[in-house]
Amino acid sequence: MSKLDELYRLHRLLDGRRTGIARTDLIGAHGFARSTLSRLIADLRDKLNAPLIHDKERGGYRYDTADGRFALPGLWFTADELLALVTLKHLLANLEPGLLDDHLRPLQTRIDQLLASRHLGAGEAGRIRLLSMAARHKNPRHFQIVAGAVLQRKRLVIDYYNRERDESGRREISPQRLAHYRDNWYLDAWCHQKKAVRIFAVECIRSVKASDKPARAVAEATLDRELGSAYGIFGGTPTAVAVLVFTAHRARWVADEIWHPKQQSRWLEDGRYELRLPYSDARELAMDILKYGPDVEVMAPLELRKQVKVRLEAAASQYRRGDGAGSGYEPGDK
Repeated sequence: MSKLDELYRLHRLLDGRRTGIARTDLIGAHGFARSTLSRLIADLRDKLNAPLIHDKERGGYRYDTADGRFALPGLWFTADELLALVTLKHLLANLEPGLLDDHLRPLQTRIDQLLASRHLGAGEAGRIRLLSMAARHKNPRHFQIVAGAVLQRKRLVIDYYNRERDESGRREISPQRLAHYRDNWYLDAWCHQKKAVRIFAVECIRSVKASDKPARAVAEATLDRELGSAYGIFGGTPTAVAVLVFTAHRARWVADEIWHPKQQSRWLEDGRYELRLPYSDARELAMDILKYGPDVEVMAPLELRKQVKVRLEAAASQYRRGDGAGSGYEPGDK
């Protein structure tokens, strides 16, 4: 049993007792080692600020409160969970600086004290590197309002920029949940204009106003079916299955990757790797296929195969002109 577990066990024995527990009983009946018990008592007093006293008149150790109770400060975790939480806070601070600081700062101090008692290196979270790529800037205040509406179950009125159509429009939405995907934040919400669930990129929200109206509730199963069953960030019920075949060389990496929770895969006799993925909107899937260049071939459906072929041919045509000739580009252009 870990020291942290032993500390919690001692706390449970003491919590709520109006009479004390003798040291001999803690060592004999409850099995605490003599030296361990001394350290646990010191930790409760010094690190957790517990009002632990030794009351000879009431029989031994007890919490010096009216009802004999004492609430351990902050959340209570095992040693591994505490270390994971500190690591998570560090990762979140890098993903979205300042997002949780106000909420976690008091808890962080206590966690660091507990971790220090376990010699787990609470101050070493900075050794974990989080490398972001293609994260898009957003208005921090907008993000906080959106996050607040998700948790408080309130509607929002937003001015939203649609990149695909290059236009903006006003929407009243009922936020359901936030998702962090590929270094960017997305909001799953019920759109009262479209009368359907939609996904909104948070950085495309140009203005936002919280409403006093309660958000319309959408069942989690409905959100998963409408927004989470197809490929990538694009929602909708899957309408097709992409069949991709990777070269034997690239298969060494792809075979260990999860592209979709319901993907199907198999090794081919010649060492190549086949991956089957359900999708509804091919835009994101096509981009992921294109980045593998000659290491992947779209076998089906024919429509997706043609789309990828056209994109590859368009990309190749830019290089047939040779070293930027005819493109108007000169080295050093910015």
